[in-house]
Amino acid sequence: MNELLTMQGLCKQYGNRCVLSDLNLSLGRGKIIGLLGPNGSGKTTLMKLINNLLVPSSGELLIDGHKPGIETKRIVSYLPDHMYLGSWMRVSNLIEYFADFYEDFDRSRAMDMLRKLSISPADQLQHMSKGTKEKVQLIMVMSRRAKLYCLDEPIAGVDPAARDYILSTILNNYDEDATLLISTHLIADIENILDEVVFLKEGRIVMQSSVEDIRQKQNTSVDNLFREVFKC
Repeated sequence: MNELLTMQGLCKQYGNRCVLSDLNLSLGRGKIIGLLGPNGSGKTTLMKLINNLLVPSSGELLIDGHKPGIETKRIVSYLPDHMYLGSWMRVSNLIEYFADFYEDFDRSRAMDMLRKLSISPADQLQHMSKGTKEKVQLIMVMSRRAKLYCLDEPIAGVDPAARDYILSTILNNYDEDATLLISTHLIADIENILDEVVFLKEGRIVMQSSVEDIRQKQNTSVDNLFREVFKC
């Protein structure tokens, strides 16, 4: 089975409000996929469903043939859209924390990325800038040798130089047969690294396409097509 992530009739409701509606989607292995949509389109909700932080209202979601749970946590590495690490923690605490939780955590990979940023294991999060904290959190997530990386808005709210570092870190620190699912509304910044895109609008998938098809068959960029679809 080449599909790593599949959804059939996936829905998520809060009372009478439907956040995700009838999602049918298959994502293959070894690809970088953009989950693209404006704020409020359901991207974070979908990421949370994949990571078993929310439960579907109906439909089916499978990751490598398993429903989200203990088995999928072994193979999915998740970067949420907010900082969740305690400010009291030192980098050394984070390394031990991730190594204890995840068998696939690669200490040498983490140390190499930290060294490139001149961050010491003794450094404490509360003494770091917001941007440095976010980089440290990304390093922990990308130091796992996961099958699926779910990165929710990894470049939102950071300056252009930080975006370049974040994208470089993502590209250089995952195995080629793994899949990267990147949620964002900042299309122009990540378009060049994407193999495939999924457009999400008001909780529905309105398009799934390879980037090559968009450029060749529609003769436009992903960013321009996004602006046309969402009238930005």
